[in-house]
Amino acid sequence: MSETNIITIEPQKGYQLRALSSKADIVIGGGAAGTGKTYSLLLEFLRHINNPGWGGVIFRRTSPQIRNEGGLWDTSMDIFPHVDADPRESSLEWKFPKGAKLKFSHLEYEKNKFDWQGSQIPFIGFDELTHFSESMFFYLLSRNRSVCGVKPYVRATCNPDPDSWVANLISWWIDQDTGFPIPERDGKVRYFCRDGKNYIWGDSERECIDKAWYFLEDMVKNSGIDPKSFIKSITFVSGSIYDNKKLLEVNPEYLGNLASQDEAQKKILLDGNWKTVISENDIYEYNAFKSMFDSPFSVRTGEKYITADIALKGSDKFFVFTWDGDEAIDCEIMDKSDGKEVVDAIKAQQVIHLVPNHQVTYDNDGVGGFIDGYIPGAIPFKNGSKALPDPESDLKKNVSENYQNLKTQCYYRSGNKVNNNLMKISDKVANTMYDDKMTVRQRMIYERKAIKRDKVDADGKLRIVSKEEMKANLNGQSPDVMDAFMMKTIFDLKKQLNFAVWIED
Repeated sequence: MSETNIITIEPQKGYQLRALSSKADIVIGGGAAGTGKTYSLLLEFLRHINNPGWGGVIFRRTSPQIRNEGGLWDTSMDIFPHVDADPRESSLEWKFPKGAKLKFSHLEYEKNKFDWQGSQIPFIGFDELTHFSESMFFYLLSRNRSVCGVKPYVRATCNPDPDSWVANLISWWIDQDTGFPIPERDGKVRYFCRDGKNYIWGDSERECIDKAWYFLEDMVKNSGIDPKSFIKSITFVSGSIYDNKKLLEVNPEYLGNLASQDEAQKKILLDGNWKTVISENDIYEYNAFKSMFDSPFSVRTGEKYITADIALKGSDKFFVFTWDGDEAIDCEIMDKSDGKEVVDAIKAQQVIHLVPNHQVTYDNDGVGGFIDGYIPGAIPFKNGSKALPDPESDLKKNVSENYQNLKTQCYYRSGNKVNNNLMKISDKVANTMYDDKMTVRQRMIYERKAIKRDKVDADGKLRIVSKEEMKANLNGQSPDVMDAFMMKTIFDLKKQLNFAVWIED
């Protein structure tokens, strides 16, 4: 008689078991990297696979993220074949024996959320919720409907991102002084509804309904719908890598990799901390910097510009901002690019946004120097050159501002503009994926911490920390996005200088 191999699929004790035990409409699982969040997200779908009407979609921000080695698809291949599910890799779908279906899909652009208009999705999952915009999440929440007999629900995972809309959503579960989850609130269910973008919270459905009755009353009377239908239950479950015993057994080096990060990243990825590190030496004040993405204020617009940080076939990225005045309205990102691709990308942005050559600037140090001649009249940005004269000084004396070099001058001036709410980043730019882990917004906030004031030099000139120190704070990467961002200030200086010369004449 042959032996039967029995394979048990079950959650590990700790985070996975707590997340899978919740009956809330929305469960957000967030914590340190390596907690096993994606695995538990996939296990959740198995709960109702014997129901032929059961179906769901799990979203990642981009398609490559789904197929990445060790990512969503790979992890599903470790689980679903054991319940005789049929994989369809070309369409990123699984079909289960009784008829249940699960699809993996992406929402790369804001407009992609409308691809699901009219859809009815009993189970919705978001892997790395902080990569999605708030409007994406709530639009898909409106598609969370069911006629299969199972109440529809949403499950989401994320690593801590102190600067995300998710941090605001789960703030009740997080100690705002320490940044760590509050143990006695972990997994506790609360209730909310939204009036526009305003959240209304309660510790019970009744409390939430009472608080929201001022705008719910007419809808309830006109529709005859139970007011409870307007209320969602939600909870946050935190996790630690130490909960994932199987990962530590198979890959004990992973813990060391997390421990080797810089202090800020270690707090987030290893300790699961949701608090932002702020330094008095920051060029860009934290709250003002965040306001570029979130505040409704207007900034100067009218003239179009392009700023480009160049990198050719290397570890750094080629990054281009297109500006309408002081608002970044578009961007272009390339991992590896040759000279022709760089020039073509800049020219494409010029054509789309009607940007003349003389309102294009590019990093002229190193590989960027080749652009000279391909875009006649463009301004070469030489980081180490002398700071430009102060437009308010006596221009006849041609006295440079008191900065170590042009790069330092533009960073300081850029910081002053941001800190005075004079610059903005459009939603389109903010929500563009920088790589498979971060949006441009997340990347800029990540790079912000590396741009710091340094001690003045022997001549009393203002300085910023060296590029080597910046890279050390960014785990060996260059601040490509912030370099392209600060370059916009050269147009302000040149315009002011030209105006000052005209006045002198």
